Amino acid sequence: MHIHEAERSDLGRTTLYAMAVASGMAVANIYYNQPLLGLIEAEFPGEPAIGLLPTATQLGYALGLLLLLPLGDIVRRRPLIVGQFLAIAVAAAIAAVSPTPWMLLGASVLLGASATVAQQIVPIAAARSKPKNRGAAVGTVMAGVLTGILLSRTVSGFVGAHAGWREMFWASVPLALGGALLMVVTVPRLGPSSPLSYHRALGSLVALWRREPDLRLASLVQAALFASFSVFWTVLALYLAIPRFGLGADAAGLFGVVGALGAFSAPVAGKMADRIGGKTVVWFGAVLTAIGWTVLATWTSIAGLVVGVIVLDIGIQVALIANQHIIYALDPTARGRINTVFMTSMFLGGALGSALSFGAWSFGSWPGVSMLGIGFAALALAAKAVAHRAARAVSSKG
Repeated sequence: MHIHEAERSDLGRTTLYAMAVASGMAVANIYYNQPLLGLIEAEFPGEPAIGLLPTATQLGYALGLLLLLPLGDIVRRRPLIVGQFLAIAVAAAIAAVSPTPWMLLGASVLLGASATVAQQIVPIAAARSKPKNRGAAVGTVMAGVLTGILLSRTVSGFVGAHAGWREMFWASVPLALGGALLMVVTVPRLGPSSPLSYHRALGSLVALWRREPDLRLASLVQAALFASFSVFWTVLALYLAIPRFGLGADAAGLFGVVGALGAFSAPVAGKMADRIGGKTVVWFGAVLTAIGWTVLATWTSIAGLVVGVIVLDIGIQVALIANQHIIYALDPTARGRINTVFMTSMFLGGALGSALSFGAWSFGSWPGVSMLGIGFAALALAAKAVAHRAARAVSSKG
């Protein structure tokens, strides 16, 4: 059965929640190593490879987005998802027993690539939902993804501090196996949606970018917004460590719990997109992102940080769900490849935000970081404005 043939049947609430939990458990693996770097470095003092672990995991994730996501259109999705969860378990076990930093580096690349299974799950929510419920379904699963991203550092820092860094990777093994079992039980049987070969599926990514203006706009807007998101989370620990606050990495991890409150906005954003259209909701999310950064820039206290990060995270997530609502409606036979283009663009934006944030912090401290965050949000709004004006010009000529 092809995916587009199955769109008439909605997924049950239990299945959606299972997919959300599994997606969150998968994507959390990308960030587990970040709070553990000090503990790992203490075991391997003077090893330059330790500092490369977050980069290696992110590189693996980027490769997985590019090379594995297109498989969702051309193979049976459930075995692919289960296989990637098993790969997470293997990679986590290798990381846990690694006798050298270089083996840990290789395991991190595999872990990052395997964790893209979360993005194999999300399109199923779109494919098996009726059009009127698509946004709400995607929002429910994405709430799990976003919660996994935000809570991963908190969990990892706690386990690392109380048990050790290897134990965190060991803990990931049964979680991944549980995710595989959950997907065997709950994910519906879906056949390939496209007859393309793997080589042609990869080659079609450029054609999709050229053919679908809505995909280009959604990708550019979300890349800018995720860059804004990454600016905050990259510099937060440095900001909290200044003498005025004097807080450590544990406090930075607790902000992940605060940010996770924003994940509850994802299903609401999906329902809004179903009712009033994704394009309008993207505007709302981008404006909220700018407001969040304005709060962070002007209300420079812990209370201001808490309020600002909640507004910021809600804005990013609202725009993300709305943009996914837009792109998943474009071509039912190419949802995996469309997601490849979208998520790769978003990831590249996040990497750019992280890279520029250190320079902003070094040269402009928190005001410089805030200007950078606001600048990325303004870029997203400008892209939306230009596209809106172009669409109005075309419609007036018609």
